[in-house]
Amino acid sequence: MVRFRDVTKVFGTGSSAVAAVDGVTLDIRAGEIFGVIGYSGAGKSTLVRLINALEPVTSGSVVVDGDEVSALSERELRPVRASIGMIFQQFNLLSSRTVAGNVAYALKVAGWDKPRREARVAELLEFVGLSDKATAYPSQLSGGQKQRVGIARALATSPKLLLADEATSALDPETTRDVLALLRRVNAELGVTIVVITHEMDVVRSTCHRVAVMEHGKVVEVGEVYDVFSSPQATATKKFVGTALRDRPGPEALERLRRRHPGRLVTVGVHEDGTSGASLTRLLREHGLDGAVVFGGISEIGERPFGSLTLELAGDDATITAFLTELAATTDVVDLGTAADPRDDPRVVAGASDESGEVDDATGAPPSGRVDEPDPRDAWQSERWPGTGGPGGTQGTQPGDFGGAPGTFGGKR
Repeated sequence: MVRFRDVTKVFGTGSSAVAAVDGVTLDIRAGEIFGVIGYSGAGKSTLVRLINALEPVTSGSVVVDGDEVSALSERELRPVRASIGMIFQQFNLLSSRTVAGNVAYALKVAGWDKPRREARVAELLEFVGLSDKATAYPSQLSGGQKQRVGIARALATSPKLLLADEATSALDPETTRDVLALLRRVNAELGVTIVVITHEMDVVRSTCHRVAVMEHGKVVEVGEVYDVFSSPQATATKKFVGTALRDRPGPEALERLRRRHPGRLVTVGVHEDGTSGASLTRLLREHGLDGAVVFGGISEIGERPFGSLTLELAGDDATITAFLTELAATTDVVDLGTAADPRDDPRVVAGASDESGEVDDATGAPPSGRVDEPDPRDAWQSERWPGTGGPGGTQGTQPGDFGGAPGTFGGKR
């Protein structure tokens, strides 16, 4: 549907030149919801503006549904742009027009007669759930309702492609979920290809089929959403996923863990097609080790679990080493050592969090006291396991998920 080939977009000249998009080669398939994610300044919004030629490329080619938009004149671009809808972070509604008037405006520009416009507007407002707001003005709407109007307007001329540039960034979490559900309906029921530009992990996780990760104008990783986020390869992706999921301890959190837990600390990846809680428990039992969860989180993409758990292991070094060697054959393992013999690993720093992942009471909440003061909840109590909400992740892990007593792994009784 959309093909980028060695695309570069440079702003400025000479010493002030900045490559907002730098040598991007990328394919977006017809019928998918494709996410482009990255931090501010990564180049993702510039990339999406190259699709409808709102920004001309400096070099390379952009092809949309067979048309090389990077080589077309303004006149030749008109029919191509008519097949592309766009929704914006700030909605961009006309304040002087009603909801129906905003949706009808695109149809009027396209030359539709009044009866056809009115019928199409009624159809679209019903689709987005705003039939009762047809005569309201934007100032009378909530943020979520305004974005629904924006979606209806973008769909007015039945586009093949919809570009959503930070479409939920100005919305609260509940409204964001509603708008994303509507976008999934647009894709599933109307067959519209959607490109989602975002810096929000949850948007990609709940909505997209595939994702590209951008950093400094480059696409550093691309693939199926589950694959990219459960097994990130690029350093930028690991950092993004780690800080978004908060399932691995960052340097500060690791120092706190070492003060609280004198045993061997190990971070283990948990994936659908690798190590699960059950297999982790089995290996601990086979090696005669005990393990307590002290940090981590399990999340989901498309009902497929992934995440990381940091354990405090109790046992002799030789047994623990044998256990880790066998475990490393099926998943990623980071040996953090002990407080007395710490082991640093760049994977922890690259994709890690210093927030929200510590587990220490029945609520699953992080410690509330200062880290340099004694806290009666500091020690992980092995007979407990956090309930709904999980250990710092978005998907709660329930007692018994790992085949043993709540909150514990292991074989020693």
